[in-house]
Amino acid sequence: MTDQNPTPQWYAPRGGTTTDPRPVGTFGQPTEPVPTWPPAPPAPPGPPSVPAITTPPAPKRGRRLAELTAVAVITGLIASGSTLAVTGAYDGTDAATTTGTSQSLGRDTDTAPVIQADGSAPNWTATASAVAPSVVAITATSAQGGGQGSGVIIDSSGHVLTNNHVVAGAQELTVTTSDGRTFAAEIRGTDPSTDLAVITITGNPSNLTPIAVGDSDALAVGDPVMAVGNPLGLAGTVTTGIVSALNRPVTTQGESSGQDQFGQGQSQAEPVVTNAIQTSAAINPGNSGGALVNAGGQLIGINSSIASLGSSSGQSGNIGIGFAIPVNEATSIAEQLIAKGTAVHAYLGVTPQDGSASDGSATRTGAEITSVGADTPASEAGLQVGDVVTAVGGERVESALSLVAHIRERNAGDEVTLTVLRDGRTIDVKTTLAAKPTSTTP
Repeated sequence: MTDQNPTPQWYAPRGGTTTDPRPVGTFGQPTEPVPTWPPAPPAPPGPPSVPAITTPPAPKRGRRLAELTAVAVITGLIASGSTLAVTGAYDGTDAATTTGTSQSLGRDTDTAPVIQADGSAPNWTATASAVAPSVVAITATSAQGGGQGSGVIIDSSGHVLTNNHVVAGAQELTVTTSDGRTFAAEIRGTDPSTDLAVITITGNPSNLTPIAVGDSDALAVGDPVMAVGNPLGLAGTVTTGIVSALNRPVTTQGESSGQDQFGQGQSQAEPVVTNAIQTSAAINPGNSGGALVNAGGQLIGINSSIASLGSSSGQSGNIGIGFAIPVNEATSIAEQLIAKGTAVHAYLGVTPQDGSASDGSATRTGAEITSVGADTPASEAGLQVGDVVTAVGGERVESALSLVAHIRERNAGDEVTLTVLRDGRTIDVKTTLAAKPTSTTP
């Protein structure tokens, strides 16, 4: 029997799917028919293309985790040769002269390449012209095959920020700029735990246009955004949408240097947890590593993963739910990769699980602490087993995954304030995050 209620599947850098237990509404819009004359009588309305589905509620214990991981747990779809439908270079159109473009990773958030006359109705043509020269198409090849992705020029030294899964395991890398020039490139550093990498264009090319770097902490839900990249090999593609959600805890199956997109080496997949920007801008395979920019043309995220209904539904690719790594986290990692080839991550020193606690007459969900490591930032701050963390730095924490995402987006040495429910009381606990030891949980 044909499944009339296809279960949505979530895709990200690598193959595999998981299901989403939440009710799902109709995705996509019907195609508008071509008018004829004389007009044909209207056809009776048909069923929605993707009927809504319902599922039994999860058990009370861990129910919130099920809901959040339905939104967040994404398993691999990579911009590989198997997804390449059409290949091509950028169209070579010259971008308009811009101002305020960053020449390094230092931010100048008060100066944007494009000044919009009407923020509610951006001139996307001007934004695209300003951003396109800073976004490149990346081709990664090995003896086993090839794949394509996107990247962002972040400084005048030829450093390109992209996703780790775009370049992992590649024996040869090439970068094609918006004016049609193709250069060899080499990996400068990778960070599988954040799915970020920096590659360097070789030959010290001239006339590179580093992207202007914005501030992802300044984003608000509903802000207009544009995604720029190389979806399905169609280089220089731009799509627009809005910020659909912020601080969305997203986990994907990452790739280490031992497991690459070409199937070589030992499988040492490392989970990636991101406090992601969710966007409605269309993102498809090949957009990975590309730019998510605001209307002013400033980089505010690195596109990294998408949600899809999967092949069983007859609808694959973009369904209006894409995720980007916030630029504040991405540039922090990039600076470390450029400097020393590796990155250090923040560490709290607790083991969390989904939990809840009383807050007066209400109940709040959060991350319940099940263990506290000795000589860790958590123990020094006085966190206790049974505490339920409900916020980090004033931003809500609704699950164990959410707590991990909030910690991972910060830097070692950052001082944070944790809002904790303990014995029916709300208290604030301040601590300074340490550098994460090797082989340790967040």
